[in-house]
Amino acid sequence: MDLVVHAPRLPSRGETLLGDRFDTVNGGKGANQAVAAARLGTSVAMVGCVGADTFGKSLSDALHREHIDLAHVHRVEGQASGIASITVGSDGANTIVVAPGANARLSTAHVDAAADLIARADMLICQLEVPLAAVERAIAIAARNGTPVLLNPAPAQPLPDALYRQIDYLLVNETEAALLTDVPVNDVPCARLAADALLGKGVRNVLVTLGAQGVIWAGEQGSGHMAAPGVQVVDTTAAGDTFAGGFAVERARGLEMRQSIAFAQCAAAVSVTRAGAQTSIPYRAELQEDSVSQV
Repeated sequence: MDLVVHAPRLPSRGETLLGDRFDTVNGGKGANQAVAAARLGTSVAMVGCVGADTFGKSLSDALHREHIDLAHVHRVEGQASGIASITVGSDGANTIVVAPGANARLSTAHVDAAADLIARADMLICQLEVPLAAVERAIAIAARNGTPVLLNPAPAQPLPDALYRQIDYLLVNETEAALLTDVPVNDVPCARLAADALLGKGVRNVLVTLGAQGVIWAGEQGSGHMAAPGVQVVDTTAAGDTFAGGFAVERARGLEMRQSIAFAQCAAAVSVTRAGAQTSIPYRAELQEDSVSQV
C-alpha cells in the first residue's frame, strides 16, 4: 500500500516539511507491473504475499478487479502487508521508502508451487521487493522451460553473476544501472556505457530508462535511443512499472524491440500525467494508435 504525501518540494535531510495532502493508493512494484500488463492487453497471474490485514484485503481486491489470477497470492498471518512511504513534490519527482512486510515472506516453496504457471507463461516479470532467493528460483524455472524473463532490479541490489546469464530483458533506471555497473548514469552516453557493461555480464537485452531523456536499449536486436514523449508531469510514481508492463505485453505478442519500447513509453507518458501508482496506469484503449506510432 502506498502512503503518499504531496508536498511543494522534496524535503532536505533532517527537515520537517508541511505537505499538501495525504492519500493511500494500491501499489507495490510487482502489483503495479501486473496491473499494467493486465490493463495493456494480456492475461496475468501474480505470485506474492500480503498480510492478513486491511491493506492486504484492499490490495487483493484491487488485483481481483483487474481479473488477475490470485491463486498464488498468499495471506500471511501475523505479518503486516508491505507499505511504501512516498513523498511527491510539485514537479512530480518523488522519494520512496519501502517496508516489505509480508513481501519478505515470499519463499522458494511458494515459487515452486507456481512452477507450472511460470513454465506456461509467455513472459515472467520479476522485481526485487521480494527476497532475491525467490526471484532466483522463479528465473531458474523460467530458464529451464524457455520462458522469457524480464527483471526490473528495484530496489537496486547487487545480483549474483550467474543470474545475469538467465535474463532476457534487464530493465533499469539511472540509479539501478549505476549500482550494478559502477558507471555514473546521468545522460545518454553514460547510459550506453552502462548497457554495454551489463551486456558483458551475460544479459541478452538491456533497457536503461532515463526519464525525460528517454530510453537506451542494446542487445540481440541491435541498439538505439528513443526520446521520451513530452508531457506535463504530475507524478512519476509507477511510471517505470507501467513501462515494464507495457513492454512485456508487446514483446510477448511478438513485436520488435523498437515497437515494444514505443508502446511502453506511450503508456508511461500517460501515467505520469496522473497521480498515484495503480490509479495512474492507463488501459490499452486509452492509447491511441497514432500517438504510439509518433513516439
